[in-house]
Amino acid sequence: MKLEDTSGPQTSLGNAATDDYLGRRTLRRGSAGWLLLTGLGVAYVVSGDFSGWNIGLAKGGFGGLAIATLLMGIMYAALVFSLAELSAILPTAGGGYGFARRALGTWGGFLTGTAILIEYILAPAAISIFIGDYVESLNLFGLTSGWPVYLACFAIFIGIHLWGVGEALRFSLVVTAIAVSALLIFAVGAFTEFDAGGLDDIPAGGDFGASSWLPFGLMGIWAAFPFGMWFFLGVEGVPLAAEEAKDPVRSMPRALSLAMLILAGLAVLTFFAATGAHGSNALKDAGNPLVVALQGDGEATALSRFVNYAGLAGLVASFFSLIYAGSRQLFALSRAGYLPRFLSLTSRRKSPYLGLLIPGAIGFALAAGTGNGARMLNIAVFGATISYALMALSHLVLRIREPELPRPYRTPGGKLTSTLAFLLALSALLATFLVDKEAAFMALGVYAIALAYFAFYSRRHLVASAPEEEFAALAAAEAELERD
Repeated sequence: MKLEDTSGPQTSLGNAATDDYLGRRTLRRGSAGWLLLTGLGVAYVVSGDFSGWNIGLAKGGFGGLAIATLLMGIMYAALVFSLAELSAILPTAGGGYGFARRALGTWGGFLTGTAILIEYILAPAAISIFIGDYVESLNLFGLTSGWPVYLACFAIFIGIHLWGVGEALRFSLVVTAIAVSALLIFAVGAFTEFDAGGLDDIPAGGDFGASSWLPFGLMGIWAAFPFGMWFFLGVEGVPLAAEEAKDPVRSMPRALSLAMLILAGLAVLTFFAATGAHGSNALKDAGNPLVVALQGDGEATALSRFVNYAGLAGLVASFFSLIYAGSRQLFALSRAGYLPRFLSLTSRRKSPYLGLLIPGAIGFALAAGTGNGARMLNIAVFGATISYALMALSHLVLRIREPELPRPYRTPGGKLTSTLAFLLALSALLATFLVDKEAAFMALGVYAIALAYFAFYSRRHLVASAPEEEFAALAAAEAELERD
């Protein structure tokens, strides 16, 4: 029986053609165990501990950002537990696209995959600008922030990815370990200067519910949501490594849970140590909050210089791992025909070379052409929140529609957990309009163009033999047999 998705025709290949098509689109399996996957999850996020989160102090004050971070931490924990179940059911490179494809159909799969791509193409572009700023501030090699530094970032780190996924993930683990160690050392040094009186030193305004702990009122909590996300943004990308993982059914849930636990601990330490050492008011507009927390307006110390250099390591770790995530999502969408198929071709070393080079070229062009890292990160956050809502919804739909589906790992709390993640993701999505409406509408414009391409072309040229499509076709076949 020929299986087709009812939303549009798919390309059915013969056995030989299928083997050839998928053979030229194969990743290196078994390259990453649970330790490398855990490191990948932390690497996605660790740069957010060094800077960015503190801007939330200017939106919600200490209390507002603290509550926002707590709520966003709950959202990410609920989402991670939901993704752990989904990644054990469908361990493929499609990640969120694959989960949504099974639960929400081709439109849901494309909407989710496109939102993830927006996040993972824009975020590295923004981080390359921040790396340039760090290089300039540290006076490394006499370089100034600009396109030569951005180009070097993309060229060097994409080159490592082209060399091989195992080598790339080991490099990422080492750099991430340096950044995490620096955060722990920072916390020890900063807590020696801790003063609880500095936590609520931002003057209260006249907003509804304003106080010393909530100087911008109750709305400040909501406005701080996107900045509370910076302590966790990206950890959801671990399932994109499923096809290259050792025993993904076991290693994915373990890696996701451990990464989330480490990130939550780092968030608490960094937030309290930094604000307590030098006060919230001094940090709220700082480009390098950890250094400001250690030295204030005084001379640089040995510890502040070390943390400054480590901040560069954190940026490199996140930049490097986000490039990886974007290439794997692009690979999966292309392999299934949602995007041009040639983008999923892999090299002799089993790397999706076009999936690395083309997003890298786009990211470099954006960085060099705009120089506005904050705006690009806001667009990335908008895409991320859409994908979170759709992935949580996918978990909920599959629990309701297919309760008997084999689940090697089951999400604690089940449907309640994914419902909580869904509602908080929608709240975070709306909060992005409070922070940067222009960025939100730019992201919607990119989304609209992508959806037009899918509506008028690619949905009629999907590849039925792609793993995520076969998984969805199996569900359709089982439903048809039940009806018969």
